[in-house]
Amino acid sequence: MQRYVLHRLLQAVVVLFLVSVVVFVMLHVLPGGAGRAILGKQATPLQVAQFDHRMGYDRPLPVQYWTWLSQVLRGNLGFSYKLNQPVSAALGQALPKTALLTAISIVVALLLAIPLGMLQAVRRNKPADHVGTGVAFVLYATPTFFLGLALVLIFGVDLRLLPAEAPQTNSIAAILGSFQGMVLPIATLALGMVALFSRYLRSSILDNLAEDWVRTARAKGLSARRILLRHVLRNSLTSVVTLLGLSVPWVLAGSVIVEQVFNYPGMGLLFWNEAQVNDFPVELAVVLVVGVATVLGNLLADIGYALLDPRVRYGRP
Repeated sequence: MQRYVLHRLLQAVVVLFLVSVVVFVMLHVLPGGAGRAILGKQATPLQVAQFDHRMGYDRPLPVQYWTWLSQVLRGNLGFSYKLNQPVSAALGQALPKTALLTAISIVVALLLAIPLGMLQAVRRNKPADHVGTGVAFVLYATPTFFLGLALVLIFGVDLRLLPAEAPQTNSIAAILGSFQGMVLPIATLALGMVALFSRYLRSSILDNLAEDWVRTARAKGLSARRILLRHVLRNSLTSVVTLLGLSVPWVLAGSVIVEQVFNYPGMGLLFWNEAQVNDFPVELAVVLVVGVATVLGNLLADIGYALLDPRVRYGRP
């Protein structure tokens, strides 16, 4: 297991390196160059040339990348001229908020999806299963921005039960203190995951219920409830663990939309705002953070396999 984890960590380093290269090149081959994109159309050619020389944007691209990478490895993510502050400071304010939003949303989605998937499996082809399937398909097919706006109109504007805007504060404690404003962003991000997780869990439970070992357990006199909760569910959760690892990029992409809809001051809104003004250092840093989160999510999913299913062994990579 340790050898496998080490091998995956080495793979993660390679993947992050390739991701950083691709994103760095794409951001630095924009029409007019990085200097023109940052300074805007009003800047004169002389100003752009001076800025490119001062920032090193007139150097060969491999040299620029190595300079940026060496700074990142020392903990320096660059300086945002649009925000007039170090990128690490901007991320330090935004990242914990996005982590809070996504973590709570995932927990809520699991708490809803697991019993819903179990109910649909044990009530297969019955009204509860048909209703759950229909609701899941509608939620999964609904764009995140549309779902967020619909929740705002219903619960924020018409019924006036919940704030239409997320808490506007830089403190996690203050956000938790105004948790009522987090209900709609969390619901928007979680409902799509509920639809996805419940469908996969339902399918996995049905597959396990058809296995020979389930019939053997029934023949030994074990109750259907015990078989489902103590044996079938544990084996079936491997599909959810897989989705958790693979859905990290999707969840973070959804957080960009959710944070924009509800004006939630997290990393997604930061990325959206700075992408509008071509703030390269912030864009690179956010993409790097998303890459790290994706790789770690997949690694944790693989480790979760071994914890949930004793048959899974990672002796060799």
